Amino acid sequence: MMLKLKSMPFAIACAIASGALTCAAPAFAQAQQGGTEPAAQRVVVTGSLISRTNTETPTPVQVLTAADIQKSGKTSVAELLTDLAANGAGTLGTGFAGAFANGASGISLRGLTVGATLVLIDGHRMAPYPLSDDSQRSFVDVSSIPFDAIESIEILKSGASSLYGSDAIAGVINIKLKKNLNGTRLSAEVGDTQHGGGKTKRASISTGIGDLDNDGYNAFITAEYRKQNAIKVVDREQYGYANRDWRARGGNDLTLGVPTNINNFLTPASSPFLYNASNPNNPAGVTNVNNPANYQFLDPTNCNFTKYRAGGCSVRDELSNIQPETENVNLMIGMTKKLSEDWEVRFNGSMFQRESNNNRNAAPAAFSPTSFNGTTTLVNGVLTSRVGAIPNTTFAAGAPVGANITNQLGAAARLYGYIPDVGAALTTNNKTTATRFAADLVGSAYGWDVNAAIGGTRVKSDLDYSGYVNRTNLYNLLRNGTFNVLGNNAPGVVDAVSPRFSNEIESTLNYADLIGSRELLSNFGAGPLAFAAGVHWHERKQNAPPSSLTLNGAVANTAAFTIGDETNSAVFAELQATPIKNLEIGLSGRYDHYDTYGNSFTPSANFKWAPIQQFGLRGTFARGFRAPNPAEVGNAGSFFTFNAIRDPLLCANGSQTTAGNVPSACSFSPPYVQTTNPDLQPEKSKSFTAGIIVEPMRGLNMTLDYYKIQIKNLVVTQAGNDPSFTPTWVRGPANTIDIATGVGNNTVPGIPAVGPILYGLSPYINAGSTETHGIEADIRYRWRLANDLGTVSANLSAAHVFGYVTELGSDSYQLAGTQGPSSVGGATGNPKDRAQFTLGYNRGPLDVTATVNYTSGFSTFDPALGATDCASTAADVGGRTYFQGLVQPIGYCNVSSFTVTNLNLSYKVTDNLTIRGAILNLFDKEAPYDVATYGNAGAQTSYNASLHQPGAVGRFFSLGANYTF
Repeated sequence: MMLKLKSMPFAIACAIASGALTCAAPAFAQAQQGGTEPAAQRVVVTGSLISRTNTETPTPVQVLTAADIQKSGKTSVAELLTDLAANGAGTLGTGFAGAFANGASGISLRGLTVGATLVLIDGHRMAPYPLSDDSQRSFVDVSSIPFDAIESIEILKSGASSLYGSDAIAGVINIKLKKNLNGTRLSAEVGDTQHGGGKTKRASISTGIGDLDNDGYNAFITAEYRKQNAIKVVDREQYGYANRDWRARGGNDLTLGVPTNINNFLTPASSPFLYNASNPNNPAGVTNVNNPANYQFLDPTNCNFTKYRAGGCSVRDELSNIQPETENVNLMIGMTKKLSEDWEVRFNGSMFQRESNNNRNAAPAAFSPTSFNGTTTLVNGVLTSRVGAIPNTTFAAGAPVGANITNQLGAAARLYGYIPDVGAALTTNNKTTATRFAADLVGSAYGWDVNAAIGGTRVKSDLDYSGYVNRTNLYNLLRNGTFNVLGNNAPGVVDAVSPRFSNEIESTLNYADLIGSRELLSNFGAGPLAFAAGVHWHERKQNAPPSSLTLNGAVANTAAFTIGDETNSAVFAELQATPIKNLEIGLSGRYDHYDTYGNSFTPSANFKWAPIQQFGLRGTFARGFRAPNPAEVGNAGSFFTFNAIRDPLLCANGSQTTAGNVPSACSFSPPYVQTTNPDLQPEKSKSFTAGIIVEPMRGLNMTLDYYKIQIKNLVVTQAGNDPSFTPTWVRGPANTIDIATGVGNNTVPGIPAVGPILYGLSPYINAGSTETHGIEADIRYRWRLANDLGTVSANLSAAHVFGYVTELGSDSYQLAGTQGPSSVGGATGNPKDRAQFTLGYNRGPLDVTATVNYTSGFSTFDPALGATDCASTAADVGGRTYFQGLVQPIGYCNVSSFTVTNLNLSYKVTDNLTIRGAILNLFDKEAPYDVATYGNAGAQTSYNASLHQPGAVGRFFSLGANYTF
């Protein structure tokens, strides 16, 4: 007996079910009780070019309907997709403040980074975000796509390069936008967090006219506005993960403005001060930093030596973000016109705009001697070190130190303090506008079903920078007595010290597709032989130059840039047959030509066998590839840090107290200069899936799939990914710096034998491999209660990683359940288990949905970095100084599991009006500690912003209403 799926009953079931985020087509359909079964609707499911009636395909596909999205209680697509059980290490979340592409969000299926997951819109490519993740991996920003524009989201959890080309290694996320709309729908929603910050407002309107069958056309427009306020670290400082004082936890006090041995007892405080490091009158045995005679506090009513050394001149961090402020304005228009009974044309245009304010640092801008060592940057394409360096950062005895203040210490002194009137350091206001124009011609002719498409897409970011310091101007204005270090400076003076500047970057991708499908034979074994073939072309350009002031080194910052393009032409085909009863097999293949490296051929095969109605087997094999992108082979450059090291010359034995060592060189995160490589070859993958489909009883559907993905020829930066690689460290000149005396923590100023490390070069290379394998389960049960008491539905989506192995040279590292791979993907953690359970109840106008998201714990070790000692994972992996000079407590060697529950309720008051309410993080679950992640390192928060962001946001309430007419 042939298996058939009645798609319309299932669509209705999905619409009224619990709002499960794992709603996928049931494995088998139930026969109707009498009557004539209606003709099954044929649809094209992501992962195939051929339409079908049975949407339970040989490849695992998860479907989120518009109803699922609304019932999630979420307020953005990024939040929704982050909770997918298949989403893993390398995820880029909105709370990931330290990312190169901060402000944007990307999904990493199977934990293989955002670069291995292809995101499509209506089955077509979209221009990637102009700032690549880690300045390397291209991805589509999902944070700007509005809810009301989406018809459904299909997540293909299998390699699909044989149909879609590059990047579809771990899977495909296909976001399907609305095609037509009748009537008008108004929606409004407000929400707020329990613990402060994060207030959210959202409103939308959608309206459409015309009936495609009766009028021959449909036209619609949908608009949405969303505003989300920032959550500052100060809003959560009552929680350990947002509190900088680690003394009660066995660590250091990292509170801004508190002098400790790890900052050599000299740190910018709430009051600026001069420090004379070379006072010859120090009593014997009294080090410079312990002698109050060496200090001159410039605002003594606010701070003095005693108060400063006791930590009383600390600075409260009121600037760093846990969640950035965002504002979205979205508009989409669409029209479908019937040309004949067999042909229609569809037009779609959209403008999705997101504005966010991102703070990549942890404090106000500061001045201290190390702030003025200069910047390593690319000036006119030439790598230049110490651009903008101030050779002498001292102020002579009696000389001005800004307005109305002079150095009264009797000798040259250094200035420490926060720069007033500037605000948060390294702040970027990012307005990103994604525009898309698409036209599709679909129809039938001469036995062929034809789909021809053209489109133009662009993502443009307007970046406004503030909180950056022009070092030369600052010191000139301090020395000539113009800049007031106590504040209230004239706007022109502030602009000279901290210029505000802008940059414009963009990414474009234009495409054309032509696909045709038909039955070659109506009877090939037990069914037809179906065939599809197509051609694809796209041209991609990335123009993300550095801003003028970062390019010439005028401000103390480095910035990533990418300028390049690629052209891709491809042909592809698919065969589908049922050679024997109940056995479906498929073959597909694609040939790609890239003008950047050459050619790739990627085949795939799949099958589904259902010997009985209640049981089926399925499996796939696919080859895939990821083409080197402009950031890897074009004109591009970036600077990055990812781990802590000791200077092999200035701190040879790693001890801060050994005589002659430079304590600040014993643990620091060196900068690397990332260089491109035009000879790179594509990454290549092989993937396998094998699964079962079971429907043991009416209403219960289960699938269990095993996957294995192998990626070779990885494009990686050489530092951290080649065990034999020792960077050639570029050093600056040897200047006066604090050197250990060998007596306790005492130091004296001196000039070491060599200067400090400025940077190391790290090119992209093809090296190593990654293999991951695991299982994913999807269980759905829906039953109607007796006596018309309503309908209950339960859905479970779960994923378990058996292994995640990275091979580098002759070394192999098992990273499942660890912090790795931290050299790619931002140390976002690699938990073995993720699950999502949804329980729903529906009766008449009432619909209640509870969703539980679970993430297992994992180790803070990253074996690929050689981090095997629990005493130092915070520093080794995340570059954190929580326990610098101390023994890291064993409790911070692991990240605890995290479970968060969301509750959503809606009630249909009338046929036109529906009200809804939601509580996210219902039980106010707190984010667990993760001392080794570095995505939010600037704010020194110790939680994982990619996996545990709901635990930092805390309990969130929302209330909304929909009205249709």
